Amino acid sequence: MRTLDPIRRPSKSEQKIASESYETLSAVLDQLDTENTDIEIDETHDKIKLPLSALRLLTEILKSMSEGKPISIVPVATEVTTQKAAEILGCSRPHLVKLLEDGVIAFNKIGKHRRVKFEDLMNYQRNMKEHQKQHIIDIMQTDEETGLYDS
Repeated sequence: MRTLDPIRRPSKSEQKIASESYETLSAVLDQLDTENTDIEIDETHDKIKLPLSALRLLTEILKSMSEGKPISIVPVATEVTTQKAAEILGCSRPHLVKLLEDGVIAFNKIGKHRRVKFEDLMNYQRNMKEHQKQHIIDIMQTDEETGLYDS
């Protein structure tokens, strides 16, 4: 997997261009009724054919860029090392290996090396965030019931 190092936030000028392009592309996508679209590059007059799904992805990229968010694109089926998986989750490698060995996150073993699907990492992270959110709500409700928290 090739990564862009370092990942950086879009500049103000990039955000502005992305915002304008996002609005235009969004409006155009609503009018398209075909699965493939021809696009012409002004500078070279080259025409390329893009699937509608690629244009929708480009719309999401432009939206995130306009909001100043850094962008990273990873194929869903990508497998990563345990070290990279730990970096993605923001935990130690030994902690990640324990999650793998306990069956919390699925993995494949290639020889002696473990590989984790990026999609499985994202699912685990999403579930953990939901779980944490519910814990916070439960704590706030308990505090409200006992009078420790003023809403």
